[in-house]
Amino acid sequence: MAAPTAYPELNAVLDELVSSVRAILGDNFCGAYLQGSFALGSADEHSDVDFIVATTDEVSDEQLANLQAMHARIYALGSWWAQHLEGSYIPKDRLRRVDPQQTRVPFLDNGSSALVPDDHCNTALVRWLLREHGVVLAGPHPASLVDPVTPDQLREEGLRLIDIHVDWAREGAMNRWKQPYLVLTCCRILHTLHAGVVASKGDAAEWAIGALAPEWTPLIERALADRPDPVGRYYQPAEPELEARTLEFVDYASSFARVGSGA
Repeated sequence: MAAPTAYPELNAVLDELVSSVRAILGDNFCGAYLQGSFALGSADEHSDVDFIVATTDEVSDEQLANLQAMHARIYALGSWWAQHLEGSYIPKDRLRRVDPQQTRVPFLDNGSSALVPDDHCNTALVRWLLREHGVVLAGPHPASLVDPVTPDQLREEGLRLIDIHVDWAREGAMNRWKQPYLVLTCCRILHTLHAGVVASKGDAAEWAIGALAPEWTPLIERALADRPDPVGRYYQPAEPELEARTLEFVDYASSFARVGSGA
């Protein structure tokens, strides 16, 4: 089988992850997949590593404890990639269709070594990415596990997401990671509302430059260029002018979403 990514060190981390998960879950293991930027082909050396593990049934308490210990061990390997895994363990029956309740499942956040209950990956967007572009690490093709996700389901979720990001934009201090992330994520949501598919942040931003009012082009281009050292930028405050302009853009994106969707 071809290497799952272009990064040998990451491939070694993924081999360790999948072999360890299979050993812990046994018959409860169904499949392991990459989604997100590595599935879309837009990942680079700064990307986090989005994964999904499909299980046959719910993860038992004993299995969860062993998975917790395993993730702590992998985090301690010292590899940058090992510390930037992000993903969830989802039973295949729940993974099959979009879950209106967005039930919380065991989730590993980027930069964390511990699983917590969260609905982060239990979304229409992740299911679409997994079915349409998922990279198989082990198990059957993801299209056999996930039913088609419709454009209307993606658009419905997009409208909810834009509201979430409007609120989040004003929660706490804005750092140099959050500021461009907000801009590019809003572009991505608007593109999904327009096209009924999920694009990379970069492709969605290029679409937005042509589709949105020209006054936002400099802000979007700045967000696209502000890529290196995403971890370091998390601890640096956003420039006040960029923060103010970003808050204006988030409000504009919310209005644009409502007008475009007819909501």
